[in-house]
Amino acid sequence: MAQSPHPLPADLCGRAFFVAEHPEIPRSRTRASDLWTPVRGVRLPADMHDLVDRCRAHALTLPLGAVFSDATAGRLRMLPLPRRLTDDTLHVTVPHGTRAPRRRDRVHGHSRALEPADCAWLFGIPVTSPSRTYLDLASTLDLRELVAVGDRLLSARDPLAGIADLRTIVAHHSGARGAKIARLALELLTDRAESPKESELRILLIEAGYADLDVNVEVFDDAGTFVARVDLALTRLRIAIEYEGDHHRDRAQWQRDLARRRRLEAVGWTYITVTQTDLEHPVPLLADLAAAVSRASGQ
Repeated sequence: MAQSPHPLPADLCGRAFFVAEHPEIPRSRTRASDLWTPVRGVRLPADMHDLVDRCRAHALTLPLGAVFSDATAGRLRMLPLPRRLTDDTLHVTVPHGTRAPRRRDRVHGHSRALEPADCAWLFGIPVTSPSRTYLDLASTLDLRELVAVGDRLLSARDPLAGIADLRTIVAHHSGARGAKIARLALELLTDRAESPKESELRILLIEAGYADLDVNVEVFDDAGTFVARVDLALTRLRIAIEYEGDHHRDRAQWQRDLARRRRLEAVGWTYITVTQTDLEHPVPLLADLAAAVSRASGQ
């Protein structure tokens, strides 16, 4: 039976450490199976592989003033990012004049103007502020994706930034890559959105000409009794438009959805459901919505 590795010093347990800073530890010990190498010269316990662990390990090697940024900052803040930005690459921004890291360890370095207000700490990790993260992501995301990020930052339920913060940083970095789409998205953000797909759907419909959408509308019957709260609505026309994700496939949720739809239709509302397929191929959805608008308008 293989013998367990000799215990590490207590102050090194459960964290990343620089091998060179601990010459008292034999080289054979730092190569034991209970440790792994996230970046050259650094070791982590073998069971620590999540994003926070990896960032803490890489932070030991970063130059002064460097911060995790872009998609990495977005993931650390649990912002809604498209799947293409959720790989193992770590994005790091260094101040102008500092050489950006270029490693084989899946690190993507950026050199940018950084001010103290652009930087923060999260989980003990240097990371761009929420508003700076919004600006940096604007160079990578399309309009719908960026609005989903901005809506999350402003969310009334758990705000991470204010609209003034976002306006200030976009104005201050007006020449930055992505600043144009960042400015455009600012005019479309809301603090009332409750899911990324709802945000994407809202922008799809606005781009299609439905600029008078209301967000998360409470519907009442003629007696003032609450009926339902709908994602998006053309309120004047009594048309509700809702995104349905995979959780709606649950039997109990499906039954609740049917009852809710029945109640809305009973008080004169048209109910239009939207799926991921509709977001990817919206022509049939837009045709159905146009038909509903025509009927509701008496045309």
